[in-house]
Amino acid sequence: MWSGLPTCGNFEVPGLPTFKRLATLINFCLTNQIFATKISFLFSPELRSINFKIMSPIKVIITGATGMVGEGVLFECLQNEQVAEVLIVSRRHYDLQHPKLKELLVPDFFKLDAFAENIKGYDACFFCAGVSSVGKNEAVFTRLTYDTTMAFAQSLLRVNENMVFTYVSGAKTDTSEKGRMMWARVKGKTENDLAKLPFKAEYNFRPSVMKPFPNQKNWKPLVKLLVRIIQFISPKSVLTLQEVGHAMIHVVTIGYSKNVLEVGDIRELAGEV
Repeated sequence: MWSGLPTCGNFEVPGLPTFKRLATLINFCLTNQIFATKISFLFSPELRSINFKIMSPIKVIITGATGMVGEGVLFECLQNEQVAEVLIVSRRHYDLQHPKLKELLVPDFFKLDAFAENIKGYDACFFCAGVSSVGKNEAVFTRLTYDTTMAFAQSLLRVNENMVFTYVSGAKTDTSEKGRMMWARVKGKTENDLAKLPFKAEYNFRPSVMKPFPNQKNWKPLVKLLVRIIQFISPKSVLTLQEVGHAMIHVVTIGYSKNVLEVGDIRELAGEV
């Protein structure tokens, strides 16, 4: 009977014969975007072996809290009930007091191994640190972006073998490593090589324009103007940093079918419950 079959939400088609109801249900499930994402995750060769479960609350490490993206992700983690503890790893002090928050000052990210005891026992790292490529040649930008990120990730992995690592690269990142834009090639190489590390899972977030929390300190008036303009022209390309942070938490607690998340993926995952 129909009542013994699995359902998608409150889906029901009264009055149809059982086989037609079943066919209609299957069609609904396969065309429903969220359901299809969960099915693709279930059968993904790369991800199906990962034992994801709802882990609440979780302990996370955040880099880049003194920048706009990291600060926004931090704000979401502090207000989110799925997060129990946040350790911000920074080169300079971030002035904020909160019961969930800890801070570790590390002047040189290449020497993170010296702080092994401080970074042990965490479920995830949200790597939001980064620098602009403006005024830098490829060698310098590679050192500050690729080398720093890889060294940091490898240090975390040595003491957190069951960690989920999330890297913020950006829209138009070039994983072919052969494109014309230098920054995109370097970030593409970073994505590629992070994915080879044996984390529990590794995700690359590629947001475009992001809208900060109202009370964020680390953003400039020019960004506010830019967000307003782009939100008017192309609203679907703009994410809030609350959405970005929420999606990062969800890749840890429920996982995702792809390890590269574009704007649409981030928005969809942020809406999961």
